[in-house]
Amino acid sequence: MRPQEEVKNVVRTAVEEAAWAPSTHNTQPWSFVVSGEEISLRADADRKLTVSDPAGREMLVSCGAALFTIRAALRGLGCEPVVRVLPDPDRPALVAIVRLGGAVVADDHDRRLRAEIGRRRTHRGDFSTLPVPRSLMDALCREAETEGVRLTPMPSESAVHTIAALTQAAQEVQSQDEAFSRELMRWSRAPGSARRDGVPADAYPRGPGEAYPAFAQRDYRRGQEWGYDRPLSQVMPASPGEVAVLTTSGDSREDWVAAGQALQRVLLFASAYGVSAAFHTQALEKEHLREFLRQEVCAGEYPQMVMRLGITFDEARAMRRPLEEIFEKRP
Repeated sequence: MRPQEEVKNVVRTAVEEAAWAPSTHNTQPWSFVVSGEEISLRADADRKLTVSDPAGREMLVSCGAALFTIRAALRGLGCEPVVRVLPDPDRPALVAIVRLGGAVVADDHDRRLRAEIGRRRTHRGDFSTLPVPRSLMDALCREAETEGVRLTPMPSESAVHTIAALTQAAQEVQSQDEAFSRELMRWSRAPGSARRDGVPADAYPRGPGEAYPAFAQRDYRRGQEWGYDRPLSQVMPASPGEVAVLTTSGDSREDWVAAGQALQRVLLFASAYGVSAAFHTQALEKEHLREFLRQEVCAGEYPQMVMRLGITFDEARAMRRPLEEIFEKRP
């Protein structure tokens, strides 16, 4: 039986760290309710992207990433997480319940993952031409497999060009959609904004990238000259990085949560070795393009995330909502 004060500190720390999980446009679509030794993770439908994500797939992928972060935090704190995913069909917003299990001794892998929770950053630009070691890519694939999800690095230049072209096509169509543009604007933050969610103006590079093939970036600028300038001392030849797709054999809500858990496991492991990730969900938000990817690129599996992995010298800013906005404690 753990002392009450210890339980309180452990669950609070796990929630604080879970808030650093990645989410589309940094929407942070989650909340946490703590009761004794249980943490309930809930999806916040008010933060769902109703235009680009009407089914809530991206929302549940984001919540899955938060769920894995809770697991990683608890193991790093010496507690075995006992997890029930989507435990109540009558409460679809309840993504998972995590209970503190028995004591465990965190190994090097556990400590490495937890150490990256607050350091991992989403990249929104080109990478340097420094290669990601093949042995590391293989290890990242194994990390995803641990969650029952497949991470597939694109095996050919042709496949990379195909994904880049689909991303660009989806981006161009979305940019002409007034409702989509308004939704994106909601999550774009002007310089000096006090908001703690969305994408701040210094979280992406100013101007277009130089890598080839080019992967379209979301336009968070609202027509302004926002973004950061890379220091001249760090300007290097540009590369798109290693392009990879995270897929699942099914496409249920359980699969979406699993994909999010695998995503965060991969990102934390990559971050521990100095590798960052950039995400591209544009083509996945157009159902016919997502189906094309599934059939023609992903061997019939369902693409849940398109990402680029690489080494960057840019230091992107990150921010999260204060704990009191996402945390509720019950007796």
